[in-house]
Amino acid sequence: MDAPIEKQDSRSSSAGDGLDAAVPALPNTEPARERPDMHYWPPSAFVTSFAARLRFVMTRRFLLSLLAGQVISLCITCTNVTTTELQNNRNWALPSTQSIFLYFTLFMVYTPYTIFKYGIKGWAKMIFKDGWKYFILAACDVEGNFMVVKAYQYTDLLSCMLLDAWAIPVCIFFSYLYFRTKYHWTQYFGVFVCVAGLGLLVAADVLTDKNWEPTARGKGDGLMVAGATLYGFTNATEELFVRKRPLYEVVGQLGMWGFMISSIQAAGLEHSKMWEATWDGPVIGLIIAYTAAMLILYTLAPLLYRMASSAYYNLSILTSDFWGLCIGLSVYNYHPYWLYFVAFVVVLLGLITYFWHDSPEEQTELNVQRPDYVRQDGRAQENAVAV
Repeated sequence: MDAPIEKQDSRSSSAGDGLDAAVPALPNTEPARERPDMHYWPPSAFVTSFAARLRFVMTRRFLLSLLAGQVISLCITCTNVTTTELQNNRNWALPSTQSIFLYFTLFMVYTPYTIFKYGIKGWAKMIFKDGWKYFILAACDVEGNFMVVKAYQYTDLLSCMLLDAWAIPVCIFFSYLYFRTKYHWTQYFGVFVCVAGLGLLVAADVLTDKNWEPTARGKGDGLMVAGATLYGFTNATEELFVRKRPLYEVVGQLGMWGFMISSIQAAGLEHSKMWEATWDGPVIGLIIAYTAAMLILYTLAPLLYRMASSAYYNLSILTSDFWGLCIGLSVYNYHPYWLYFVAFVVVLLGLITYFWHDSPEEQTELNVQRPDYVRQDGRAQENAVAV
């Protein structure tokens, strides 16, 4: 994101590509609205100016970003629940094999549509020219998932939750490298408030005895830091790609390369365990539930990157522990603890604060186009707009 606010390319809102309809028109493609100033004295002026600024922030785009972030957070909770059930109660601890189903589904959903839009030759050209970029993205995504799952086997919950937040500064750092983001102090304060909410969630987990004894804390913490670093990198890098290329191309390529990498890794690390693991109806049902939740996550995440940013995505998913409590109330007979609800509200306040002065999408150019070398039906697609 450049220091001066750049106007979005008006061509980025396409007609005819269905998924683009899920992203509302960008604020700076419409007549610019003047952001109300804050007045801190007298108190009546503060209340009036605060209400005006809040109305300015509460746009359709913001509300959609907030909703998408919480749906993604809920999906992450569902994947945690299904993975925990598979590993602890179903004799099925195959993280690489589990990822195969996810990436194969992404490949099968998005790649045929990419071929339909680009043509088989255009798709092949895209792989030849840009496949290496998506290979790196997929490799980091696969290994990030693998390391984080492994970390839970060695370290405790407290370390996992705190160290997983390392993805936030990593994502912000790479966003600066890619977009030259200039954050306002209110955005830093919003990050601080969200992390404070995370601290309350961690405290609630400790107070309700959800923590466990680590078996190899140093190894587990190292894996979690490495996995969180890869998460932050992949989030920012995928945002870079989906702001310039169609969603179906990026996610389809992530699925294709991720499927290949996870298949090779599973064959090398888990081939013997595949025969020992239980493969029955409940296990297959849990795998389907996990894959469905991840499919929704991997579809919504790029849309949230466009509506807001990858940094906002990482802040939004801090509420996943709250949604875990909500699921646990019915599945595991958890007892509600008041601190979870306070923490959830604090994180939401942090997300609002993040948008309070200078929303990140106002600073980043969104110019989604098919590659200029793609041809379809014999016609050049040089300036074709895509989702």
